Amino acid sequence: MRILRAGDGRSTKVHSMTAKRVVALLLFLAAASPALAQLQVAPPPGPQTAPAAAPAAPGASAQTLAAPTAAPSGNVSSNGLAALGGDLNSSGGFNLVSMFLTSGLVVQAVMVLLLLASLWSWAIIFNKALALGALKRKATKFEKLFWSGQSLDELYQQVAPKTDHPMAAIFIAALREWRRAFENGNPRESQVVGVKERIEKAMNVTILRETDGIERQLGFLATVGSVSPFIGLFGTVWGIMNAFNAIAARHDTTLAVVAPGIAEALFTTAMGLLAAVPAVIFYNRFVNEIGRYVNRLDAFAEEFSAILSRQLEEKATK
Repeated sequence: MRILRAGDGRSTKVHSMTAKRVVALLLFLAAASPALAQLQVAPPPGPQTAPAAAPAAPGASAQTLAAPTAAPSGNVSSNGLAALGGDLNSSGGFNLVSMFLTSGLVVQAVMVLLLLASLWSWAIIFNKALALGALKRKATKFEKLFWSGQSLDELYQQVAPKTDHPMAAIFIAALREWRRAFENGNPRESQVVGVKERIEKAMNVTILRETDGIERQLGFLATVGSVSPFIGLFGTVWGIMNAFNAIAARHDTTLAVVAPGIAEALFTTAMGLLAAVPAVIFYNRFVNEIGRYVNRLDAFAEEFSAILSRQLEEKATK
């Protein structure tokens, strides 16, 4: 019984001490609650918070404050443009003379050859264009004179001293052969066929001779048009070979080493095309114009042959 009583006393003391500790903890929490509230209201400092701005001067404006931040980007871009302009000015542009002087002997020979071919082609082009224009005008004038109604003998006396175009040459050749048939008097009917054949042959031979003279130098245009691109390609291949040799000798693949040789190589190709394209264009044009002019000569020869044949049949004797 005593033991139980003693145990009851100790338990009572323990409960009383625990109650005191709980009350003290509650009082501490009640006292610390305002400080905790202040800590929760204030934002915790962190790396993302922006620093407070410096106080502005009384007369400073928003533009003045923003100017220091915008200035660096403007200065950087202007410096970049200035550097770019300096590079462009120092490059010197595209100088054909310096490119020619700095190129190799083979590339220089190709350039000179293509330049001479181009100049000679243009000389032929201008000469041929003027000549064809003059021939067309003279042919038109002669046809008007031929169909004006005057006699063939009068026209022969007028044209024979000066035969400066193919149509007049055809007329003179046919009329001379026709006159030879009447040297011993009027031809017989059995001779008319032979006279007609001789007149036609005389006109055909004249047409061939005059056509050959008109087509002269067109072969050079055809040659330039077909060969110049290959000559330029040869210069291109040779220039690229020199560029690779320069790279191997300097052990450097920068643009300053590669660009000159490549530019020389491509320039020869450009010269080949500049020589070939006009030659091909005007060659085709002149061939078509000459073809139409020859057809005009053939038509005149057929008409004149019909006129002479009719007169031969009228004057032939049995």
